[in-house]
Amino acid sequence: MRRLREAIGVAVGDANRAVSEVAGAFEVSWPTAHAAFVEVADRELGPPAPVRVLGIDETRRGKPRWEQHPTTGKWVLVDRWYSGFVDLDGTQGLLGQVLGRASADVVGWLHAQGGTFCERVEFVAIDPCAAYRRAARQALPQAQVVVDHFHLVRLANAAVTAVRQRVTWDNRGRRGRKIDPEWTNRRRLLTGPERLTHQRFQTMWNACLDADPSGQILTAWIAKEELRALLATARRGGHRHDISHRLYRFYTWCATADIPEVTRLAQTVEDWWPEIEAFCKTGITNAKTEGINRLIKDVARRACGFRNPDNQRRRVRYFCTRQSRRSTASHETMPG
Repeated sequence: MRRLREAIGVAVGDANRAVSEVAGAFEVSWPTAHAAFVEVADRELGPPAPVRVLGIDETRRGKPRWEQHPTTGKWVLVDRWYSGFVDLDGTQGLLGQVLGRASADVVGWLHAQGGTFCERVEFVAIDPCAAYRRAARQALPQAQVVVDHFHLVRLANAAVTAVRQRVTWDNRGRRGRKIDPEWTNRRRLLTGPERLTHQRFQTMWNACLDADPSGQILTAWIAKEELRALLATARRGGHRHDISHRLYRFYTWCATADIPEVTRLAQTVEDWWPEIEAFCKTGITNAKTEGINRLIKDVARRACGFRNPDNQRRRVRYFCTRQSRRSTASHETMPG
């Protein structure tokens, strides 16, 4: 019977199968299959160990819902977002989740881990989220906050798109269409020039010159590439003189362009510069956290949704720690 419960729990957790599917396969009831998984998960999952590099990101659990407060009886809007914590430097995977994405939610989870856990964190990788930055500074004052470069490039691409759309409205009085050169090359404007052939790059450049006599689209595109060049200093060692040179080029170009969307991009970089500089020097990214988010969504999809937040957090963390549990098991079985 114990081996049966173990097999059911592994089938639900490691194989990421719905409880109803596993219950049907093993010819047991849903509560029996769920209880078997809970037994296995609670035995394997323990408090997270201290980490050196911590990743924080949000994951949507569902749509916002109105729920009645159990004490006051008032109807309150419940945030349907989870804040996840990931070990970026080790093999623990997902350390835990907390319901909500406000700074108080993140601070509460960090304080619950104890003083030793908080003191050992040296770097915190986040998206450009003010709430997460505020929480990291409050709960982890000794840690260096690092902003993920992928989202900065995403903001730059959004600025290029906004300029292209505005120019189209100003010149044509309508949205872009297939017959418009700037609309036809919209994807190439968001692609790095190193990934374009010489012919495609030349086609994009000439088409934007013909469609936009003011040159605002290509000016915004150059600002985007200057930001990418600034972030690329992380791959060259993050030397101070290299970072300063690229930052000066980016700010100078944005100031000379005098385009509202480009100016806002430069202001964002200025507001987040300590965290951006930390990325340029360390090269720490939140890519592992984004991969964990994909697994979290896959668990929810396989389970056809969750009604119980505790069940969801248990299923998600168990599935997202497969690598660490497998490596530990193989290490323990090796002959001494």
